[in-house]
Amino acid sequence: MIAPASNPNLAAAKLIDPQALMSIRNLELRARAVVEGFWSGLHRSPYHGFSVEFTEYRQYTPGDDPRYLDWRVYGRSDRYFIKKYEDETNLRCHLLVDQSRSMEFGSRGYTKAQYASTLVATLAYFLHLQGDAVGLLTFNDKVREYMPARHRKGHLRQLMIALEQPTSGQATDLVAPIERITTLIRKRGLVALVSDFLAPLDRLEKNLIALTAGGHEMNVFHVLDPVELNLGLEQASLFEDFESNRRVYIDPAAAREEYMKKLEAHNEALRAICRRLGIGYHLLSTTQPLEMALFGFLQERMRRGRQFRRGGNPAGGAA
Repeated sequence: MIAPASNPNLAAAKLIDPQALMSIRNLELRARAVVEGFWSGLHRSPYHGFSVEFTEYRQYTPGDDPRYLDWRVYGRSDRYFIKKYEDETNLRCHLLVDQSRSMEFGSRGYTKAQYASTLVATLAYFLHLQGDAVGLLTFNDKVREYMPARHRKGHLRQLMIALEQPTSGQATDLVAPIERITTLIRKRGLVALVSDFLAPLDRLEKNLIALTAGGHEMNVFHVLDPVELNLGLEQASLFEDFESNRRVYIDPAAAREEYMKKLEAHNEALRAICRRLGIGYHLLSTTQPLEMALFGFLQERMRRGRQFRRGGNPAGGAA
């Protein structure tokens, strides 16, 4: 199943419905489908210059250097496109993903964990294709696995395997992964944090300050199921908290107003933290096509005008 793009810059694209995407069992194939669909749609639109690394991406004209032809695009579209680079060295990217048990919830035949892992795999695949070094940190109530940022044969496959690990743990700890990554990376780069953020936010800002003070560009992806976003239940239901194992009977008609107030207050608190620290914030429903999530991520980078030179560190630190 495919859905039309709502953004005019991707109007020529047909986006993959997440439910259809999740039917692809191999995570790397899912990521590849999203990235190739994204580029295909973007190339058919008049919008260019949208890559983390590319400063220009346009149709070939006589006189252009053929060394910069994108043969993959030619193979898909039978059209010649030129890509150019602003720097030859690589950006270091670290992707932090929540694998706690609360991510196991899903009302559409797939879970938040599956959606989040596909999002992170898509970002990793996209950045890897551009020659960037990509690292991964997974967490629940503690740090589960850390893979340093690298760009070499076999690294992307190992990263995909780590993303396919089942959820576990009894809670979500947002502080531990940020503290860990802050101590591990010194050379400034890109950090993306993906979670449902169903955890207290009282210590989050302090730890994010320590990370952003190092000059890192940061993006937060707030992933929620549609039922969590609007309590869209048709009848009263019994729910079990994945992390506490507590069972709660919910009548949506009676609970919706108070629930929505608390949800919006929580979400606004997270948005406010991101605004104060200059962090890109993306609230994603698991029904949103991932091409649009990727588009929004790159659009945010351009809007903020954050120009990170590859391998640079204004403080002079080493990686």
